[in-house]
Amino acid sequence: MDTGAGNELVAIPPGRVTLSDRRTRSSWHVEVAPFQISAFPLTQRVYAQVTGRQPSSARGDRLPVEGVSWWDAVRFCNALSRQDGLTPAYHLHDGAGHPDDGAETADWDTSADGYRLPTEAEWEHACRADTTGPRYGPLDEVAWYQGNSGGRSHPVGGRQPNAWGLYDMLGNVWDWCWDVYDAEVYGTYRVLRGGGWADEHWSCRASVRRRSHPTFRIDDVGFRIARTHTAASAGSLPWIQDADE
Repeated sequence: MDTGAGNELVAIPPGRVTLSDRRTRSSWHVEVAPFQISAFPLTQRVYAQVTGRQPSSARGDRLPVEGVSWWDAVRFCNALSRQDGLTPAYHLHDGAGHPDDGAETADWDTSADGYRLPTEAEWEHACRADTTGPRYGPLDEVAWYQGNSGGRSHPVGGRQPNAWGLYDMLGNVWDWCWDVYDAEVYGTYRVLRGGGWADEHWSCRASVRRRSHPTFRIDDVGFRIARTHTAASAGSLPWIQDADE
C-alpha cells in the first residue's frame, strides 16, 4: 500500500473515552473536544526538514522517526509552529527560567494554535474511531508488531487505517503523549501509547498504556502531532508535504 505519506492532519470529532489505571484500579471518563491529529507517525524526512537532525537508528525518509525523547518531540512541535507562523503551544524552561534551552519544565498554553502532542485521551479516542473492541481491525492487517515486523520498523502507511483515516495507531512505533503517567509513583514519566514493532500482540491495543522518562530515546518510540481545533485551523489541515515529488 502506497499512500504517499503526506502527514496531513485529520479532523477528529468530539467524543468520550474511559481511561484506567492498573495500579490504583480506578477508571475515569474524559470528554474529548474536537481536534486534529496527523494521519501518520512523524516521518524521518519531516523531522529532518524541521530540525536538521536524523536521530533514528533505522534510516529511511518514509520510516517513522524514532530515538526521540519526549523533550525532542515537544521542541519539534514548537519549531514547526514557528516555521508555520503559529503560536507555539509549549513554554519550555530550564532551571534558570530561560525558555527552550535545557528545558526542565513545560507548560502547555491551551489557547495556542500551534502544533502539540495529543493527550492520551485524545490519542485513544482517535485510535478507536468509534469502535469498542481492543483494536480497530485484525492485528495483522492494521499493525506492524513482533509477529510480522521482521524485527524492524516499516514505512508509515503500510497497514490498513482506521475508520477515520489514521495509520499506524497500533504498532510500528509507540507515540509520545502529553500526559504524565503517574506522578505519585513515577514522577515526570510520560505516557506512551499504541505499541511498537518489537511488541507482542497484547501491547498493541487501544487501551494499553506504557511509560518512559521524558529524556529517554528508544528505537521503537516516535510521535505524531496534534492541533487544537479552532476557527483559524479549520480548513488548513495539510502542513508539510512528505510525499515523493
